[in-house]
Amino acid sequence: MTSPSLAISARNLTLTLGSGASPVTILRGIDLDVPQGQVVALLGPSGSGKSSLMAVLSGLERASGGSLMVAGTDFTALDEDGLAAARRGRIGIVLQAFHLLPTMTAAENVATPMELAAMPDAAPRALAELEAVGLAHRTGHYPTQLSGGEQQRVAIARATAPRPGLIFADEPTGNLDAATGEEIIKLLLARRAETGATLLIITHDAALAQRCERVLTMADGVIVSDTAPQALADA
Repeated sequence: MTSPSLAISARNLTLTLGSGASPVTILRGIDLDVPQGQVVALLGPSGSGKSSLMAVLSGLERASGGSLMVAGTDFTALDEDGLAAARRGRIGIVLQAFHLLPTMTAAENVATPMELAAMPDAAPRALAELEAVGLAHRTGHYPTQLSGGEQQRVAIARATAPRPGLIFADEPTGNLDAATGEEIIKLLLARRAETGATLLIITHDAALAQRCERVLTMADGVIVSDTAPQALADA
């Protein structure tokens, strides 16, 4: 029986920021394989390196050392422009702070990344994706006219509309109240299920982690445990 294809394969991945007399080592040798289609939670306290690992795995930050293959592409061989090109249309990112463009409508926020990736029918695809996340009636609204939950729905639509093989979500409910956050998590997991993408969620919420297929825990720049979610419930 052959092993599933890997969405992510990292070996001895390191990240050091700054130079000279006081560089700061953030990631201290990460080894990680994530099969395609898997839903992974990344747990850990503030400062453990979770967001830095996501930045490196998603190509937002270049690793300082080690090897990293993402969707069959060698990210460690690419410069910043190359990483940006590799992300485009292939990696979706949902952040805690939404990061919508304030001068663009919801529909434009979703369509623009697809237009930059030269994907056909960006505008109708954006409208269809906004309808899928329950915002068919808000497509012409600007971010300031939307609630936090609605803005995060737009961010999810923006991440999933190009049908990327890999989605990263960094504390996607961090700026939302509990009820809205629950709606957003259900939506994110549902959209992932419909598209078959690999999903990595950074969270401090053990209850959310238990809804994933695999739980990684980080501390001091390394992965200290790699378990099934049931292990959290039994702890």
